[in-house]
Amino acid sequence: MSSAKKPDYYSDQEYLQFENQSHSKSEYIDGWIRAMTGASVRHNQVKGNCCFSLRLKLRNKPCRPFESDMKVRIRFAGKTRYYYPDVQVVCRSNEPTSVYQDQPVLIIEVLSPSTRNYDLNEKLEAYLQIPSLECYIVLEQHQPIATVFRKTNDGFSRQLVQGTESTIDFPFFNGALSLADIYEGVEFTETCVQESDSQYELSQEATSMQ
Repeated sequence: MSSAKKPDYYSDQEYLQFENQSHSKSEYIDGWIRAMTGASVRHNQVKGNCCFSLRLKLRNKPCRPFESDMKVRIRFAGKTRYYYPDVQVVCRSNEPTSVYQDQPVLIIEVLSPSTRNYDLNEKLEAYLQIPSLECYIVLEQHQPIATVFRKTNDGFSRQLVQGTESTIDFPFFNGALSLADIYEGVEFTETCVQESDSQYELSQEATSMQ
């Protein structure tokens, strides 16, 4: 049996070292590094609204929100992944010097044409393995629509929330977010596939790292 490392396969420590030296963000999926690029104005509007509203609602509470510069580390079934959620809320934070969190209670992702498959499949599978997670929300960016995955005694339930008059409750920190706040200032369109908003591409830096 060969002990040679698979081509383009990296340990999580190699990934963290690579991230520390890189000028761009990338995610780590079971030994593979996937580079990220920028998001659209609308994507950033929705993400920023979420984080701003959560920051206000969590003031003087033990929980705090992080935007997409903070990674989350996930370990399950012998796998290790590092993602950059658009927003995460943590009530038991890692050390102040840590570049990732392990125990989010809430994760929010804003969907785009290029990330929809990741957010609703690969990331959904991984996020729901986090023991501390109470709620995972995926948000459309072109219409006020949220898909909410909420922890229950039997796993996670799925709920569709639509319209700016609707709210999403968070009993685990005694708060709520209204879709009106989430989508404040966002210009809606009838479709969510007409824009190019590529956040992922093959990592040229990663494949050249030895």
